Amino acid sequence: MPQSKQQLTTPPGANSFRVQQTTASGARGGLLSTSHGNIETPAFMPVGSQGTVKGVDPSEVRDCGFQMILANAYHLFLRPGHKLIESQGGLHDFMQWRGAILTDSGGFQMVSLADLCTITEEGVRFRSHINGEWHMLSPEKSMEIQVALGSDIMMVLDHCPTFPCSFAQAQEAVKRTTRWAKRCAEVPKKTHQWMFGIIQGGIFPELRKESTQELAALDMNGYALGGLSLGEEKPAMFEMIETVVGLLPPDRPRYLMGVGLPEDLVEGVARGLDLFDCVIPTRHGRTGWLFTSTGRVMIKQARYIDDPNPIDANCECPVCQRFSRAYLRHLFISREMLGVRLNTVHNLWYYGRLMAELRQAVRDNRFEDYRKEFYGCRESVSKEPISQATVD
Repeated sequence: MPQSKQQLTTPPGANSFRVQQTTASGARGGLLSTSHGNIETPAFMPVGSQGTVKGVDPSEVRDCGFQMILANAYHLFLRPGHKLIESQGGLHDFMQWRGAILTDSGGFQMVSLADLCTITEEGVRFRSHINGEWHMLSPEKSMEIQVALGSDIMMVLDHCPTFPCSFAQAQEAVKRTTRWAKRCAEVPKKTHQWMFGIIQGGIFPELRKESTQELAALDMNGYALGGLSLGEEKPAMFEMIETVVGLLPPDRPRYLMGVGLPEDLVEGVARGLDLFDCVIPTRHGRTGWLFTSTGRVMIKQARYIDDPNPIDANCECPVCQRFSRAYLRHLFISREMLGVRLNTVHNLWYYGRLMAELRQAVRDNRFEDYRKEFYGCRESVSKEPISQATVD
């Protein structure tokens, strides 16, 4: 049976969400309050799957403008173990992160590690990619792990189908995701914790509607769109967003999982979404792909060998204030660790500034003007296919 509204409602002083502004186009700004601080929305969450945003100190993540990060229950269960983390005071203390934390349940690993797992109604039986041991990740186990971690927002265990998949496969995933969500809701949680449902349905509008309606009936604290950014064309992703947004409770946070590039964030905000996460800013930093206000810089290219300019003349990040493209290229070509760190800090700063600008544009009721300016000043928009990464 689904959890009752009373059981899912957090007590006063714990988590809350309030929409503060909505533009004529549907973009909205709000405030998500947690026991570990307030998050102004729309917001982007850097990915720290294993309890760290790769290559940077938690204080640097905060300095880049982020108030919440994402960690992964699956990876932390395997190493170092949720019970160990709980004994250390929970994930916030363990990693010395003073903001909020959202934990993903591990459902996406069904796709990314499909050759190592089997899905049944009980849950996901999988072989560890670390040591080969077999484990069962049930909805109840996923919640147990996330409760022990002490995250502010926990994601239900969902059945995320591969892409492409048939209508029948997507429909089975929708039904199982709803059944698993009901089981997740029965697990006792800490008073500060919220639980979000995950909408599935592939690229089939009728299944997305069905999943949205079934999860909305469970009166969850927030709702995420899962099973996107798996290789589908962007118009299909945007269609799925538009299909479900109007069916979601307007007073609950809306979260697009695993997305994305800067233009994806702009388009997601335009369609009324509040939360985003992706490995792109950190992973691309490690591969020398740097984001700027006019497009991208591939720092390994020979054109930058003697370039004295910063990555982005319009950027106020500590990297652009001190280092040249020539130096950053030297570090990257030399495979120096400092280069990876500086690239990551710059990309995180860029994403932090982008989200701050999007929030301000909503507050000032000039979102559509900002959207035009965003595209107008870019030399090129990436044509890279969208794909959701497994861990960062």
